[in-house]
Amino acid sequence: MRVEPPDQGGRDLTTDVLDWFDAHQRDLPWRAPDRTPWGVLVSEVMLQQTPVSRVLPAWQDWMLRWPTPSDLADEVPGEAVRQWGRLGYPRRALRLHAAATRIAVEHHGAVPSDETTLRALPGVGEYTAAAVRAFAFGRRAVVLDTNVRRVLARLVGGQENPPAGPTVAERSEAEALLPVDDAAAARWSVAVMELGALVCTAVAPDCPQCPLAGSCAWRSAGRPQGNRPRLVQRFEGTDRQARGRLMAVLRAASAPVGSDQLAGAWPTDPIQRERALRGLIADGLVEMAGKEGYWLPGLARATRTAAER
Repeated sequence: MRVEPPDQGGRDLTTDVLDWFDAHQRDLPWRAPDRTPWGVLVSEVMLQQTPVSRVLPAWQDWMLRWPTPSDLADEVPGEAVRQWGRLGYPRRALRLHAAATRIAVEHHGAVPSDETTLRALPGVGEYTAAAVRAFAFGRRAVVLDTNVRRVLARLVGGQENPPAGPTVAERSEAEALLPVDDAAAARWSVAVMELGALVCTAVAPDCPQCPLAGSCAWRSAGRPQGNRPRLVQRFEGTDRQARGRLMAVLRAASAPVGSDQLAGAWPTDPIQRERALRGLIADGLVEMAGKEGYWLPGLARATRTAAER
């Protein structure tokens, strides 16, 4: 049931949030004045299901190596997977490489700014397109990540947590709160996101430090418990861990990896190891390099081409 927020007493929510953001925002390179649209796109892909503390060094190394989409497009996909390191969900690296190639070939190396063209890029969905439009180009766009959705669920809906996926009602509420001006809207979006990350957290929100505390329907209702966040799935012993071990060996290799080397990476369960390897091949993260064994995608072909020159 929707809970009406308390009377705002004439306060301007936008001003409150932006003033808080000016005082408390983190110094992140993809927010710097010299940021590039490519840097923003890379950060958004890396930040999917991954905390800022892990993304920051990976983003810096990535941008140092490939400061433009064309730089990455000139490499084989396996190099993107190798550089991805231990960020997890390495298919994101393949999608980012595919997006860079599309940008280089179809958009003259420039990240597009309109929603339709952005969403046509591999791996770019509704959220990522909106985030790039807002944070890279300063456009008015409804940016609904987990943090923003949680803030708005509490502020407007009086609920502890939002539903599993964005709803039409959520988008409508977010649109209604978004300032009309492009620049103000873009800054509001990043400010609300930061508020959810630092103050209005999923566990133990710090309501006394929140600039929206006096206008929050959830706090006014006594902070009732609602739908709880999903529990983090165990990692130890899973296929995902097995995949990670195999990928670590392949990333470190300068030549194709034999089956015996992969066996050493996950020796306890051969059936699970083979299942993980088949999954990696199916996902395009690993290729068979003839009789020599396995390698990251494109590396065997690139090595043969270099040897023939």
